[in-house]
Amino acid sequence: MSLDPREFRNALGQYPTGVCVITANPEGYKPFGMTVNSFASVSLDPALVLWSLRNDSECLDAFNRSKMFTVNFLASDQVALSNAYSKKNDHDLVPEQFRIGKSGAPVLRNCLTSFECETWARYDGGDHIIVVGKVIEMETKPGAKPLVFHAGKYSELR
Repeated sequence: MSLDPREFRNALGQYPTGVCVITANPEGYKPFGMTVNSFASVSLDPALVLWSLRNDSECLDAFNRSKMFTVNFLASDQVALSNAYSKKNDHDLVPEQFRIGKSGAPVLRNCLTSFECETWARYDGGDHIIVVGKVIEMETKPGAKPLVFHAGKYSELR
């Protein structure tokens, strides 16, 4: 059986996801961020999470050099932030939009939740690399609504 890539992508788009910006600042790079919706929890003990990155991403080398990164869950009022860090070749963080966390990785301000992570493992995932991180610091903003992506557009929980 052969799947049409466009049909497969459209089918995957039927699954609503949260929107995250993954931030890092490895040696030799400015603090940067990239919008993703490929986030999942892995383990409670130890606290592990994962996300994936295309093998041809312009951010691949920087993330491969990153020992630390932050997963920032965006709130429903942060569509502009999501759009800003989803542009190809334009990932430098705006200084007013982040602080350096306890781990040394950049943390976006006013996010729903931020997980500062130490890279635990990287796995081949076809045309993506799967990055697993051990959560070492966490910050949450209870009561805010998440930014949701479904069927190729932003959506809201009701």
